[in-house]
Amino acid sequence: MTVKTDVLNRYLFDGKHARGELVQLSHTYQQIIDLHEYPSGVQTLLGELVAATCLLTATLKFQGEITVQLQGDGPIGYMSVNGDHNQNMRGIARLTEPTEGKFLRDLIGKGTMVITIRPEKGEAYQGVVALDEDNLADCLAHYFEVSEQIPTKIWLFSHADNTQVAGSLIQLLPDSDDKEKQQSDFEHLCQLTNTIKAEEIFTLDAKTLLYRLYHQEDVRLFEPQPVSYQCSCSEEKCLTAIAQVAPSELKSIIEEQGCVTMTCDYCLTTYKFNETKIDCFINDTNH
Repeated sequence: MTVKTDVLNRYLFDGKHARGELVQLSHTYQQIIDLHEYPSGVQTLLGELVAATCLLTATLKFQGEITVQLQGDGPIGYMSVNGDHNQNMRGIARLTEPTEGKFLRDLIGKGTMVITIRPEKGEAYQGVVALDEDNLADCLAHYFEVSEQIPTKIWLFSHADNTQVAGSLIQLLPDSDDKEKQQSDFEHLCQLTNTIKAEEIFTLDAKTLLYRLYHQEDVRLFEPQPVSYQCSCSEEKCLTAIAQVAPSELKSIIEEQGCVTMTCDYCLTTYKFNETKIDCFINDTNH
């Protein structure tokens, strides 16, 4: 069976106060990790964070983007994945030292997770939780409990050879006054989802997998949304950043190097700007 990967599926359970999501990634994940020479454990955690960010981005009720950052005192000082409502994803990890670690605590150490949500219209807002759980999925569930106050459970999977990642989400729908029924539905569907095996999520298409999990439920599956790798860097964004540098410092760099260069941390694209281009941009911005 050929599984369609790099898609996110949303679904509702008719008659139940809960919703679900399923994401299966291969090519998008490979594009993100192939740009950098990460150790195996770092690739795995970054893949889980990409899958998780897909699931989080799909919970947005508006156009915008989410950035999920992990920061700590372990070998990974910083890891970040950014995704928007169109499921355009990019991600990066920065290591402070070599590591063969495989688990969250080994890689991040004592740290925090920062989730920043930026609507296209309106103010950005941020949630911060400690990375006190044993795995990323449980840390995200804690984030929803503390910041969103919506019962949410997430499952994350990474293929042993780091070729695929996947994730699933069940979230309570607070759409009635019967709190007990809502919680009961949520816990029941979490128990069913908890039976997912890695082999299934990597080899079955969404429709087959959902039937296997929830064959006694009425599942309404929506049109799948493609997920892709796309970096949002650009010449204009680089020039905007360069324009914030003091003119005397810019002049010194140009005299020494002949131009100002900037390299995107995510996709490693290098942009070069000569004095004329920088001056034109600053003059255009000021008029």
